Amino acid sequence: MSDELLWDLPRDLPSFLMRFGTDATCRAYLVRARWPEGFCCAGCGHRVAWSHKKRLIEECRSCGRQHSILAGTMFEQTKTGLSKWFLAIYLVTSSKGGISAMELQRQMGFGSYGTAWTWLHKIRRAMIRPDREPLQERVEVDETLAGGARPDKTGRGAAGKTVVVGAVETKPGKGRKRPLGRLRLATIPDASAASLEGFIIADTAKPLTVNTDGWAAYRGLAAKGYAHDAINLSASWGDASLRLPAIHLVFSLAKRWLLGSHHGAVRPKHLQRYLDEFVFRFNRRKAKATSHGFARLIQHAIKTPPTTYRGIVHGVTA
Repeated sequence: MSDELLWDLPRDLPSFLMRFGTDATCRAYLVRARWPEGFCCAGCGHRVAWSHKKRLIEECRSCGRQHSILAGTMFEQTKTGLSKWFLAIYLVTSSKGGISAMELQRQMGFGSYGTAWTWLHKIRRAMIRPDREPLQERVEVDETLAGGARPDKTGRGAAGKTVVVGAVETKPGKGRKRPLGRLRLATIPDASAASLEGFIIADTAKPLTVNTDGWAAYRGLAAKGYAHDAINLSASWGDASLRLPAIHLVFSLAKRWLLGSHHGAVRPKHLQRYLDEFVFRFNRRKAKATSHGFARLIQHAIKTPPTTYRGIVHGVTA
């Protein structure tokens, strides 16, 4: 992250409102985030531009080519001022436990719950970049089930629940004192080898040691070039939380967060976005300043394609 985008960020709400209380100051920050090395015309390469006063456009002083500040970003076609978007992003990222749509509606003064819900989902889409660096060296991997209790079959095949797979980097250490690195969480259709291996391949980089339980779906990892350390829980002491403490700690924290901040009211088709938010927060848990999350999300937002309420609800590309 560019140091220039971090050094002057406010550390509390009053100073944030002073710093980003107008659309003009938010625009200037967004321009710096979009062109961190300085403006460069996509047509002629000239490095100086005129800033339109009424339109969110930077115009090259040499060839006159216009560059939209919002095109192709999360903010594209928004009819709301940038200062309000910046405030919403600050409220979401500065809240330690997250914020519900109802609370965002109250604090932002939205006329409807649906507006707050849509904004939150747009912000969550910007929390995860597709080009993020894969996990490395050693990870613990396991699956869990998310969803309300069901009276029928339990375990990996339980009906009415969503299978969630997770991988977390682990460092040398003993038991629960083992330092944790970065995290990945994803919903998958089932706990088959195809689903689990697909997740691991997409989110990790070789060489890699993968610690799992003895579930048969993990047995093909060694053939795919991973150092696979499988623990047969039925033939060893302790339970899964003791033998795979890192990922089970993560699962416990994630479920507690879903119940605490969102009261467990998360539909399966939207669960991935909530997991993305949890991962975003977890991976920045050691940041000294809450503004770090704000700056990072702004950087993600300018690289996140726009979407609509219809796109969020029905999975339709905007």
